[in-house]
Formats: sequence, structure tokens, C-alpha cells
Amino acid sequence: MGRGHAEESSQGLAQHGIVVGVDGSDQSTCALLWAAREAERRKAPLYVVTAYTVPVFAASSMDAGYATVDDEVIRESAQTVLNDAVTHLEGIAVDVHPRIETGDAAGVLLDLSEEAELMVVGSRGRGGFVGRLLGSVSSALPAHAKCPTAVIPVCTGARLGHPELGRKPGKDKPPAAVEPVVVVGVDGSEQARMASLAAAEEARSRGLPLRVICSVAPFNGSLAWVPAPVDREALHADLAVQLAAGRDWLKSHYPDVDIRVDLMDGPPAEVLIEASATSELLVVGTRGRGGFAGMLMGSTSQGVLHHARGPVLVVPDRPDPRLEDRSSFGPMIAPAR
Repeated sequence: MGRGHAEESSQGLAQHGIVVGVDGSDQSTCALLWAAREAERRKAPLYVVTAYTVPVFAASSMDAGYATVDDEVIRESAQTVLNDAVTHLEGIAVDVHPRIETGDAAGVLLDLSEEAELMVVGSRGRGGFVGRLLGSVSSALPAHAKCPTAVIPVCTGARLGHPELGRKPGKDKPPAAVEPVVVVGVDGSEQARMASLAAAEEARSRGLPLRVICSVAPFNGSLAWVPAPVDREALHADLAVQLAAGRDWLKSHYPDVDIRVDLMDGPPAEVLIEASATSELLVVGTRGRGGFAGMLMGSTSQGVLHHARGPVLVVPDRPDPRLEDRSSFGPMIAPAR
């Protein structure tokens, strides 16, 4: 394992690689371990980043104005977090670049996402001066990052050979057996098609099959916006045709990937959370269409990110010329209005 020194803030990445945010919590340690193995698999450099701000507080004396905490004290704490993080990477063949950044953690990671190949964070963090990389950041970063973001829940520790991370004795259930498959959630939107392309690439690079899931939420009396009685059989038949066309389109770009599509009943977030427990990787887009089959960002994917039981890759919305030939393979859901 190659180790770099703690680099100064406001520098760009020496080369495109994987950036992981750490704050000393079990959650960030899980994210670090997953990111290191991903960097090893991709043969990419790994940037281990912690960030801090110097808080300002009102002085006790009425005429003292405001004072700041000594920058060196907080920086030493950040350095300790970084040093401890690097010790977890022994035995992993990856080029490591530790970094201490000053500034708001969300802003720091968003800036780094301009040049990164992949951002990685845990699903929650510790709070406090140094612990600003997780928690709210793991909600904000995937929606605004310029590159894909992997959100790693602490329960992933068992998959990584560290079941003690985040463990609550007597309360945790044994982890589910992981199926070697990449799963992507789709809803007919262009963002979902971007996610499915990214998922197919992940499946190809890992030598795994791809499972494409579309979930139809149950209709009940609370859905007053439904304009007319819904014929579920007709809806399923229509979606099945569109999913088959989508599969053919994906196969045209990834002919060597084994792709299957599943049309499922149930709340989309619950279906995807359940799938995350047993899949190698779950992929979602940054926004979706809403409505009957809508299932990507917004409340659904926020729920997935907060409750997933395995790694989740969030794919940003960006142009891709491969989207232009989708309509030639069959029917598509009409654009949302």
C-alpha cells in the first residue's frame, strides 16, 4: 500500500481517483474499507479526506466580542482521525493520498467531485467539529455531486470482514447472504436510463449479472390524485412491454452482460431496500418521474439511502449520447409533465 502525506486543502486531485470522506465513526470506517477495495479493483488512487471548520463563539466578557478556537488544536484532532483511518488500509494494495481540508464538509466533497471518478461516504456520522462528512452530507452529496456517489451503510462491515463495526450486541440480525448481482431501480425516466447504463457498466466490470427492477406502488383510497380507476393488469402489461424494450436497448450497449428485468408490486423504497440487503450493489439515479412507477430520487431514494442494507451507487444526471437510440427499441413511458 502506498501512502502519501496529508496534503494541504484547496488542491485538486493529482489524478482522477476515488474520494472517501472519514470522520472517525464506524460508518466512515465502513465507507473507507469499501472505497479501498473498490480502488484496488479499479486500480485507481484513493484520496482519504477529512474536513474541519474553526468554530466561532461569543466570548464570555461583554466587551470581548468574538473569539475562535485555536486552529492547531482542531487540526491535530483531524490529523488523528486521518492517521487512524489509514491504519485500516494495511494489506490493501492501493495508492493512498490522505488529505486534511478546511471548510464545510459538504462543500469540500462537492468541490472534489468535479475531478473524482467516484465519491464514497457512510450513511451517518458522528457530529462535532470534525464529524461533518456524514449524516446530512450523505443526503446532500449524492444529489449534487458531479460524479457517482457510493453511500455505504455500517451494516456493510460484515461483508467487508469487520462485523464488529456498528454492531449492537443482542440486537443485530445475522447479515443476509449476498447474491453476486448488481441491481438497478428504474421508472421510465431519462435519469433511470442513465442509472441503468451505469449499472450495466458496474455489472460488466465485476463480471456479474444485472437485475433491473421496476416497482409499482399499491393504489389505495389515500391517492386522491389518481384520475380514474386503475386497471392494474393493463398497467403491468404495458410496463412489461416497456421493460422488455429497455432490456433490449441495454443489451445493445452491453451484449456481454446477463440482464433480467423484474416488475414488482410494492412501495418502491421498500422493494429497493430489500434488494440492497442481498445484492452486491444497488444503483439509483438522482431524480425520477414520480407517479405510478416513479421510484428514483426524492422521498423514495432518500429513504433507500437512509435505510439500505448494502452499498448504494447514486448516478448523477448528465448527458450521454447512448440515450438517443433508446426509442428505436420499443415503447417508452411518455415524458412526465
